[in-house]
Amino acid sequence: AADVLVGTQWGDEGKGKDTDLISGDYDVVCRYAGGANAGHTVIANGKKLALHQVPSGVMYPNTVPVIGNGCIVDPTILLEEIDMLTAQGISSDDLKISGNAHIVMPYHKDLDGAHEKKLGKNLIGTTKRGVGPTYMDKMNRTGLRIQDMLDEKIFRQKLEAAIAYTNPILEKVYELPTYSVDQICETYLPMAARIRPYIVESSMYLNEQLEQGHSVLFEGAQATMLDIDHGTYPFVTSSNCTAGGA
Repeated sequence: AADVLVGTQWGDEGKGKDTDLISGDYDVVCRYAGGANAGHTVIANGKKLALHQVPSGVMYPNTVPVIGNGCIVDPTILLEEIDMLTAQGISSDDLKISGNAHIVMPYHKDLDGAHEKKLGKNLIGTTKRGVGPTYMDKMNRTGLRIQDMLDEKIFRQKLEAAIAYTNPILEKVYELPTYSVDQICETYLPMAARIRPYIVESSMYLNEQLEQGHSVLFEGAQATMLDIDHGTYPFVTSSNCTAGGA
């Protein structure tokens, strides 16, 4: 059976500490919702480390950390965390990332910050890390997924369609600079080579682990009252972060 560790309030209940405490007892620890907006602070080798993208299970050599398809991934932050962990002597070699997880683009961050500014005193209070706009594109079927980075032709085609939709919003609604396909590809495609070894079909992998009798912990992000469907709407996150979301 799988266990789910979930907050019952608005986050910051100490989920990261609990996950860090018990992760070593599990074969797999999977993040199932949210993006780099959800931070878990853990202690390793006497140093405090803030993990926003990589699951806390990475701290244990016999535990496989997984970023599930319900998450969104900021490739820059992901690689920065992997490098930070490596510098602390912690290996991320066993990390697995769902190919279906959606990618945070630079324009998502621009839209996030601009929308919050436009709301004024009625702002939601986001982290301005592009989480909401990334999930919006996912639901709008204009998003790009991690697996799209593996094929430059597909990545360019999908990106061209995405910015054709987004650029007019940036320019006409928020008076912000727009993006070109080449501009984003220049930054994102080089990261694909580093991310490629981690990509898996996460649903199949997790089900195989359970069928083989391995223990799985689903590491919650945010908390129940921030769930997009069951929380204190509109002051919520953009994913299903209750136990049901796992």
